[in-house]
Amino acid sequence: MIFGRVALTEAEGAVLAHTQRLPSLVLRKGAVLDAAAIAALRSAGIEDVIAARLEPGDVAEDAAAARLARALGTPSVAASRASTGRVNLVAEVPGLLQVNRDRLDAVNAVHEALTVGTLPDAAGVAAREMLATIKVIPFAVSEDVLAEAERVARQRPVLRLHPFRALRVGLVMTSLPGMKHSILAGTAEATAARVAGLTGTLLPPLECAHAEAPIAEALRTLMAQDADILLVAGASAVVDRRDVGPAGIVAAGGKILHFGMPVDPGNLICLGRIGERPALVLPGCARSPKLNGIDWVLSRLFAGLPTDGTVIAGMGVGGLLKDTGARPLHRAKAVAPAAATAPAATAMPRVAGIVLAAGRSSRMAPHNKLLVPDRAGRPMVARVVDNLLSSAARPVIVVTGHRAEEVRAAVAGRPVLLVHAPDYADGLSASLRAGIAAVPAKASAALVCLGDMPLVTGRMIERLIEAYDPDEGRSVVVPTCRGKIGNPVLWDRRFFPDIAGLVGDVGARPLLERHGEYVVQVELGTDAVLRDFDTVESLATLPAHLRPET
Repeated sequence: MIFGRVALTEAEGAVLAHTQRLPSLVLRKGAVLDAAAIAALRSAGIEDVIAARLEPGDVAEDAAAARLARALGTPSVAASRASTGRVNLVAEVPGLLQVNRDRLDAVNAVHEALTVGTLPDAAGVAAREMLATIKVIPFAVSEDVLAEAERVARQRPVLRLHPFRALRVGLVMTSLPGMKHSILAGTAEATAARVAGLTGTLLPPLECAHAEAPIAEALRTLMAQDADILLVAGASAVVDRRDVGPAGIVAAGGKILHFGMPVDPGNLICLGRIGERPALVLPGCARSPKLNGIDWVLSRLFAGLPTDGTVIAGMGVGGLLKDTGARPLHRAKAVAPAAATAPAATAMPRVAGIVLAAGRSSRMAPHNKLLVPDRAGRPMVARVVDNLLSSAARPVIVVTGHRAEEVRAAVAGRPVLLVHAPDYADGLSASLRAGIAAVPAKASAALVCLGDMPLVTGRMIERLIEAYDPDEGRSVVVPTCRGKIGNPVLWDRRFFPDIAGLVGDVGARPLLERHGEYVVQVELGTDAVLRDFDTVESLATLPAHLRPET
């Protein structure tokens, strides 16, 4: 191909490189100049143009793009009509796209004139969704280059679309005492949407107790209904391949193939099989319609692709589906069938810290326990605040009430937000309400700390924050010591209305039982999370450096 400035006397049949706006007409880029076009250019006083002239052995851009599309052709994929050197490949049916990266790179490496771009490998796609685009960069390409690209494309398939099969899916949902029915309804709704997006049908979900035998019996019932895939959504997240959900699969005659996956959210998935039927224990995040690991696994199963531990272990690249502070992408497309490439919007959780420092300290009267200094003269409440400030919790909110001015003075100079609870005399609930009301909207959760627990270190607080993951169902985080629940407790924002509704001299402990399915316990192995210091006698049990001078 000859490209450059060409006199009109030699331009007939050339391809115009740039749009020309003439008094009588507009000649668009890519137009083939005929006698009428040349006459119009000459009438406008133009003697030459920048154009491309094809030589023997050149193939025009549209013809070249169409030929390369045919070389890349694969079942269930259609090609659009070539235009401006471009052909789009589109899915004829919903399915899972596989892209051979090495073969695609080989095609693109043939010559800079030919390019092929695709969706990511393992993308779930809907019918008529574009899978790839072929673009011929110049106005023409030599026959030799095009033939080599065709040869490379035909060596092994670059693209494969595996149509989704219309499978029947059975869902077992377990429950614990006090678990709200709305949680089960939400799980069923999210699962039904996933299955429908993959062209499947969800059988009527079965509910049972969170125990091995009832799960096994429910699975047998679903198998009798000809379920092709079996799912178990546990009231509590599965934490081991021997946990209740996996044990139910084994009791129903199955086996566990793999536990866990390098996809987040979705780490806590358990893959098993009963006969030829895949049987999965879902991660807690499957209750949400947002993209998570279960979407990737279900897409493969519906596409009829082998899915075992090796395959799941290979999902790490691209497996970080959450948005982080360094990567705040907006991802809000609908759930499947495009779910594998359409992560929903999430944000890195931000946890506020609340220090309850409004109490009257009646058990240590006439002293205020929060103001008792350690050997270095630092008040107890100041040490609690400093421990919290050494963690990732932000902002740190200090709730004052009794002897408010002295508490403010004790934490002076520290980057905290001071909030007063005017009704502090009504009891602990008043302090909680004031603290929760002050949590900024950008915070996803709040860690509630007691002002008389100076032994809870910043590292302990960090472990609680690290365990918080509402996508995995870990929305309430409590520390334990040898199985006994302590403080502080981290609460997801969804529970703020419940906390705001508390009355009397009670904390939020009753809510733990009410929302037990969202609670995760973090064993810290220290009684620091159990020890508060609200009597004169208890002060004597503090470590020496924290005891007041006698």
